[in-house]
Amino acid sequence: MQNNNNVCCEPSKILTIFAAVIIAIGAVYLGILSWNAIKAHDYIGITAEQRYSITVTGEGEVVAAPDIAKIELGYIAEKKTVVQAQKDNTDKMNAVIKKLKEDFKIDAKDIKTVNYNITPSYDWYDGRRTLKGYQVSQNVSVKIRDLDSVGVIMESAGTLGLNQINGLSFEIDDEEKLKQEARVKALKAAKEKAEVLADAAGVKLGKIISFSESASQPYPIYRANYALEAEGMGGASPEIEAGSTEIKITATVEYEIL
Repeated sequence: MQNNNNVCCEPSKILTIFAAVIIAIGAVYLGILSWNAIKAHDYIGITAEQRYSITVTGEGEVVAAPDIAKIELGYIAEKKTVVQAQKDNTDKMNAVIKKLKEDFKIDAKDIKTVNYNITPSYDWYDGRRTLKGYQVSQNVSVKIRDLDSVGVIMESAGTLGLNQINGLSFEIDDEEKLKQEARVKALKAAKEKAEVLADAAGVKLGKIISFSESASQPYPIYRANYALEAEGMGGASPEIEAGSTEIKITATVEYEIL
């Protein structure tokens, strides 16, 4: 009888041992997965040692006199037929462009057609419309490099019969050079601010971790919009002042602190 009891208990012991082995293997496997997850997290960029930093902003400004002017010159012709309106418009615009090139020495690359439209024109009477003719409008954008000639050009446009003068503005032709000067000033101001803060906190500045900037649109000091009537054009040359233009850049810099 004793031998039968031992044989009966052996399967139970085997199952217990097998279960213990499975649990042990599972624990080891889970441990390996956890370790791999931690290492993968490290490789993504999180290190055991925390990094400390300080973020500051600095502004840089550059003020300069505009060196070019931009203006749109145009003419609206209205005639009975499209052909007549086109001829009238072409004659007026060609005369102005010729004068710009010959008298004011404006290069062809600084004159660009920006608009050319043909539209019907109607008379209205008792709720009914009657075709009275056609309008042809054309506008050219002109870049003027001799600022002293701006007023005279506007006067000449009126004398030659143009009835549209729009969007006079004074600008810097090469803004990137001035932006670079403003950028250097902004970075210098940011570093000076960071040094003051670091000194007050009793730490030292390390390398730059990140940098970004934003630039404000250069502000044109003078803008004008002229809608000139067909009659009464060609008075005295207007007094035009170019003033100055300000370019501002804001730099945001993050420094490592030691």
